[in-house]
Amino acid sequence: MLEQRQTVRKVDPVWDQICREAEEAVQSQPLMGGLIHACILHHKGIEKALSYRISAKLCSNEMSMTILREIVDEAYADDPSVVEASRADLMAVYDRDPACHRLLQPILYFKGYQAVQAYRVSNWLWRKGQADLAYFFQMRTSEIFGIDIHPAARIGKGIMIDHAHSIVIGETAVVGDNVSMLHSVTLGGTGKEEEDRHPKIGDGVLIGAGAKVLGNIKVGNCSRIAAGSVVLQEVPPCKTVAGIPAKIVGEAGCDQPAISMDHMLGKDR
Repeated sequence: MLEQRQTVRKVDPVWDQICREAEEAVQSQPLMGGLIHACILHHKGIEKALSYRISAKLCSNEMSMTILREIVDEAYADDPSVVEASRADLMAVYDRDPACHRLLQPILYFKGYQAVQAYRVSNWLWRKGQADLAYFFQMRTSEIFGIDIHPAARIGKGIMIDHAHSIVIGETAVVGDNVSMLHSVTLGGTGKEEEDRHPKIGDGVLIGAGAKVLGNIKVGNCSRIAAGSVVLQEVPPCKTVAGIPAKIVGEAGCDQPAISMDHMLGKDR
């Protein structure tokens, strides 16, 4: 007797939810059907959808979408942690951004999420010794999204970059898990040093709009950097800093400022 082989479908509630939202969006806005089918409903999982979306955004006359999709697919197949981080980033945006009402939105519309996923592929290329391809991804990400992240930077998972205009993250920067930042944040150097010269951001840090963190300094876990601040000195864990140059103005205000997204300085200033 021949054995009947049954294909067991892997349970993926996140992808199932995205597909439900996509189908609802097509029903309510038929003119969006082509985009939503191409980006979501034609794919079997979030990895393939992200591969399509990243390559569609970054392709140009210099590098075709087909080649870019092959690169992204290879990155996802080779390093499952890249996909894990992408999923964590998606949930971070959904949980923390009050303008995000569906899991569908970051994949289709939010350039902060899209740019971070493009960075993750460039970082994989960098770690594989493919520097020129990594630089190409960095260049196109900067041109398309207005976000410049060096492929050698090390960025954790659960990252949310809101609005995401004019973000700069330098070559030796390190960003921990569950970090939130707003537009115009710079994690940069202070001059022409060539060694370890960029900030080290701990887990759960909240960085306000326009903040500049410069030099090889540590920003402790679960701290807050107020909007417009220029940070030149180490920030202890669970503190709030503000000003130019930034100084400690109080406690962080809660256990997880990056998740609460509370930018108010409070009464302890």
